[in-house]
Amino acid sequence: MCVFCDYLDKGDKVILQNDLAFVIYDGFPVNKGHMLIMPKRHEESFFNLTPEEKKAIDQLVIKAKEYIDFNYKPDAYNLGVNEGVFAGQSILHCHVHIIPRYIGDVSNPRGGVRGVIPAKQNY
Repeated sequence: MCVFCDYLDKGDKVILQNDLAFVIYDGFPVNKGHMLIMPKRHEESFFNLTPEEKKAIDQLVIKAKEYIDFNYKPDAYNLGVNEGVFAGQSILHCHVHIIPRYIGDVSNPRGGVRGVIPAKQNY
């Protein structure tokens, strides 16, 4: 059983949801308020989601941002999807990371998501 599907079945860790997608806190957060948005249907790849699932996820990204803004007051955000094991996807159920960023959380945030390959972050 998929750990994310299990969260949905139990419902106790679900923060937000709509008909096709739901939101939980990341179990290993990068920063306080780090959340994951994912389809309710078990699907490994973002590229295989239906247009309706993508729309549902997009709606929850906005709601999650509002929730994080209210509860954590971040200064910025990173959004990301790890697509495939070689891109760092460790749970094979599609999920979108919404990572709140705070002034001073790293010494130089330039390059943002380019930091997945550290030698390419500074350009």
